[in-house]
Amino acid sequence: MTTLLLLQLLAILVAARGCGLLLRRFGQPAVVGEMAAGVLLGPVVFGQLWPATHAALFPATSLAPLSALATLGLVLFMFVVGAELRAPQGLRSQVRAAGLVGACAFFVPMAMGLVLAVWLYPALAPDGLAFWPFALFFAAAMSITAFPVLARILKDRGMTRTGVGQLSLNAAALADVFTWMLLALILALAGGGDGYAGFTRVAGGLLLIVALVFLVLRPLYAWLLRRHPLDEDGATVSFGLLLAGMLACAAATEWVGLHAVFGAFLFGACLPRDDRLLAVLIERIEHIAVVALMPIFFALAGLGMSADAFTGGSVGVLAAIVAVAVAGKVAGGALGARLAGHPWRPSLAVGSLMNARGLMELVVIKVGLDAGLIGPVLFTMLFAMAILTTVMTGPLLALLARGPRPAVQLEGGAAGGSASGGGLDT
Repeated sequence: MTTLLLLQLLAILVAARGCGLLLRRFGQPAVVGEMAAGVLLGPVVFGQLWPATHAALFPATSLAPLSALATLGLVLFMFVVGAELRAPQGLRSQVRAAGLVGACAFFVPMAMGLVLAVWLYPALAPDGLAFWPFALFFAAAMSITAFPVLARILKDRGMTRTGVGQLSLNAAALADVFTWMLLALILALAGGGDGYAGFTRVAGGLLLIVALVFLVLRPLYAWLLRRHPLDEDGATVSFGLLLAGMLACAAATEWVGLHAVFGAFLFGACLPRDDRLLAVLIERIEHIAVVALMPIFFALAGLGMSADAFTGGSVGVLAAIVAVAVAGKVAGGALGARLAGHPWRPSLAVGSLMNARGLMELVVIKVGLDAGLIGPVLFTMLFAMAILTTVMTGPLLALLARGPRPAVQLEGGAAGGSASGGGLDT
């Protein structure tokens, strides 16, 4: 079993690095290549070309260790993302703007997804599943934003601390919380959870965890890191306690019904805003999480795909899903930014960033597949939609950066625009 696990990891890492390097030549972030590698390693490509080898390398009984490693990678990466966030200037206006963008980027694609679900239900809903659990889950899948992938895109483009980047990250976090709350309700309606008490448990548990993290852990770890900074010799105890806090928060959010990545992000966000601390976390944690562990999750998602999604009339269904997904997210995000008082081009840039679904989309649709809310064909279509919408993000941002500079910039952005001299302050 150990030898098989090592061979699986070797295949995943080689495919992820190769696809990442290839797509970087076309201006795409490495994460898109990792997602594409997941497709290549699944039954749609590898399984079709060499079925016997695929079955020997990825037998169903061997996937549990890969799943555990994938979860650990997500938790570590989101911990660093939370630690990296900085409060933007004009905090109250940014919170209001993030709320508007998050709400619009959630409800607009959700409403469009509900309409599309009426057409999809007869052909793609699992046998015996009622309409509303299917429709609500599909709408939730259309409304998700890939918070970790969005963070990766912003990091790759140097946009994490700009106005557009901060607004998009904050809004994506809010939209994803909405989606997970809705997902808890959907599981209750489908009979897969603890009834409506499960939904109450998620909401109440999340509020309790947020209060504990920011009222108790925040001052505690601020004191600890003042006494024993991570960049000093002999700081092993502090580093170990940081990892313990991260894992505890991740386990807490997993227990109440949210994904572990939210707990890791909350814990990272509660840490002091210290560039020295962030540099140590990136050096010790982020590289191993990004390079070695996150590609495993994409590979596991690719193993759940079905080749039937790309035959016959299914191609037209896939095109409709992608069109509705893009229109709902870009329009919803841009509408929220416009309601917050921002110009059109930065607003459309925010909407384009909210359209990136990759990682969290895969988490959501995997939950739906395991719960029987969707079948393998629709899972594959939503996987393909996640890749396509994420691939669109870079070109859309580049398109919006052309032309005359906007007269008004998002609050928190650089006063003089980007260093490259582009027209959009992203």
